[in-house]
Amino acid sequence: MREVMVGSVPFGESFPLVLIAGPCVLEPGALPFETAAFLKELTDRLSMPFIFKASYDKANRSSHEAYRGPGIEKGLKILAEIKEKYKVPILTDVHTVEEVMRAKEIVDVIQIPAFLCRQTDLILSAASSGKVVNIKKGQFLAPLDIRNILNKCLSAGNNQIIITERGTTFGYNNLVSDMRALPIIRSLGVPVVFDATHSVQLPGGAGTSSAGERQFVEYLSRAAVAAGCDGVFFECHPNPSKALCDGQNALRLDMLEPLLRQLMAIDTVVKKIT
Repeated sequence: MREVMVGSVPFGESFPLVLIAGPCVLEPGALPFETAAFLKELTDRLSMPFIFKASYDKANRSSHEAYRGPGIEKGLKILAEIKEKYKVPILTDVHTVEEVMRAKEIVDVIQIPAFLCRQTDLILSAASSGKVVNIKKGQFLAPLDIRNILNKCLSAGNNQIIITERGTTFGYNNLVSDMRALPIIRSLGVPVVFDATHSVQLPGGAGTSSAGERQFVEYLSRAAVAAGCDGVFFECHPNPSKALCDGQNALRLDMLEPLLRQLMAIDTVVKKIT
């Protein structure tokens, strides 16, 4: 497996489990900063590698009336402030080639949303940015389909690629997580992350927005770490019931510590076995 470095944070089967976490979208006011501060303090205390994530624009909301975020101008400024203030690597989504050109000046990881993972121009632009690229596997893809996406990145001269598994379309408004996907993707030579909170999402399940089943996050994330993954991805919020996006599948901040302790313990056992 190729080692991937995000600043000083290494991804790979020989390294500790990495946490990628933050709110789904940058909300107004102090919330993004307070969330980053909480996560930074917690992961420092646990000695767990951490990358802060948040979107400046959720361009794929179910309804055109749903909150999308502050936009790229204000959003990148907020992410830059969080990066400087808390000394954490930053991950955010991009949706167009033009956004890649701007985001690469600020973020450490450029993320390709699941719905856009087959957009060749976007993949090539992200791979050519010189940044680590995290690609969300589309809900419509089989694990081995990732091979074609990886080849696009490699053709642009970038092997600093992470793949994130976030569930597969199972039926109306439902996803299923097949843990076989994790070792299959890993077999392609790339680190793999499990997105536990999107995996319990019920896409479009609330009519004009997605619903979710937060109560299953801990079970799926424990299974994923036991199956072998290099990082976990959680959307989290101080008060998910008031979150402006994906609140029903986001974790409350006060739920994180006991779960992370469990996941770190499982990760240690798995890596001792292997």
